[in-house]
Amino acid sequence: MSSQITCVGWVKRGVAKETPDKVELSQEELQRIITEAKQELGEQAAADEEEDDEGIAADANDVTPDVAEAPEDENEEGKEEEDELAEYGLDKYDEEDTVTANLGDSLAGLTVFSSNEEDPYITLKNTDQYEREDFQIKPNDNLILAGRAEKDCCNLEIYVYNSEEDSMYVHHDILLPAYPLCIEWLNFDPNPGEGSTNYAAVGNMTPQIDVWDLDVVDCLEPAFSLGSKKASKKKKKSKKGAAAAEPVEGHTDAVLDLSWNKLVRNVLASGSADDSVILWDLSQGKPATTLRRHTDKVQTLAFHPFEAQTLISGSYDKTVVLYDCRSPDDSYRTWRFSGQVERVVWNHFSPYNFLTSTEDGFVYCLDARSDKPVFTLRAHDQEVSGLDLSSQIKGCLVTSSADKHVKIWDILGNKPNLVHSRDMKMGVLFCASCSPDQPFIYAFGGQKDGLRVWDISDVAAVAEVFGSRERLVVNAGSQAPTEAAEMEVS
Repeated sequence: MSSQITCVGWVKRGVAKETPDKVELSQEELQRIITEAKQELGEQAAADEEEDDEGIAADANDVTPDVAEAPEDENEEGKEEEDELAEYGLDKYDEEDTVTANLGDSLAGLTVFSSNEEDPYITLKNTDQYEREDFQIKPNDNLILAGRAEKDCCNLEIYVYNSEEDSMYVHHDILLPAYPLCIEWLNFDPNPGEGSTNYAAVGNMTPQIDVWDLDVVDCLEPAFSLGSKKASKKKKKSKKGAAAAEPVEGHTDAVLDLSWNKLVRNVLASGSADDSVILWDLSQGKPATTLRRHTDKVQTLAFHPFEAQTLISGSYDKTVVLYDCRSPDDSYRTWRFSGQVERVVWNHFSPYNFLTSTEDGFVYCLDARSDKPVFTLRAHDQEVSGLDLSSQIKGCLVTSSADKHVKIWDILGNKPNLVHSRDMKMGVLFCASCSPDQPFIYAFGGQKDGLRVWDISDVAAVAEVFGSRERLVVNAGSQAPTEAAEMEVS
């Protein structure tokens, strides 16, 4: 199975540390990590053995003693094999030859230089300088975060992307404990007194959310975690008749989406396959509120870019719910759609409007004050898995789908028109995200061929429609997350 990019996210320019730190573990810390990993693997293996034992016990009575008799033909086959080994000398195949050539004779024609400087065939005498330059992150570099899933391992890959130099490479990666499903960048540190940080929260197939420090290379543990991995196991055991598990702080199933509140920086929202939305207080590392307005998996959610209290969530139950987080039990509104909700995103150019995509290929634009959609668009033939507006160009919408296509739409004036469509040759597409600094640069993840970054302005039709359109001016000189000029990129 080729590697898949299941989720992507961006980090703004100037946020990452110029020279990331490298982890240097003491012997005690390394031993502690190894011990904890062994305990976790042991618990998992024990749980798997319990399930396997039940299946084996059920099948044990069906075994019949048909293997008691051994035919005489087996002895004859064994003799034939021995004769073949003797004939071709295969029984001595691994033995060394008695006459061995002198090692020096085979190297006689090779010239050895004492250093690279003396060797005329090596033109690049010292690579240390180039390695240091690649390791450093420039002020005009963006970071792209990509969740990569392969057959035997999962990673969070941190790419350095520079549009001016047209360069992109993996700076470092982080080994993840489970299949990644969503990524959200944040810069809140729960430790008091700490300054601005560069963190990525990752949701995966476990109930636990891991928050990783992107300015640390070779880290083996997250900076901190929210919830517990064991929540789902406790839930399963209670169903088998064991003693009911104690209430768990956090989710009890996979975390499907995350949204960080850029205005109230200690709040992170998570949607889960356990049908709930949790608002986490990052300063305490605990849930502040649990919202249960959906009856199926919560696939997507997003905080409003300008109103800290406003949150929307979409679910497999074919509904989108709008919450006022100051009193979520009393102040909420629900819309119902034709299919399961895949993505939701706020229109930062029209703060009352948000966009929703569904599994049956539709994109809806809704006004939070009205029950009827502003417009309905049949965008794709299959589920619309990626949905993102340009960070600076008004009316520029990009969608990606399981039908393997990316489409660029002009939705200015609430009259959507298709500008361009392209088969990305990446198989099923899982995600799409626009750069916060460059309005035409999008990152895509799919079933094959890894991460893809595309400057959509290279398409003549896109340049013609959007090239002269007014842009939202982002104050690049400030990195304050509470600025209204900063847009949400999901």
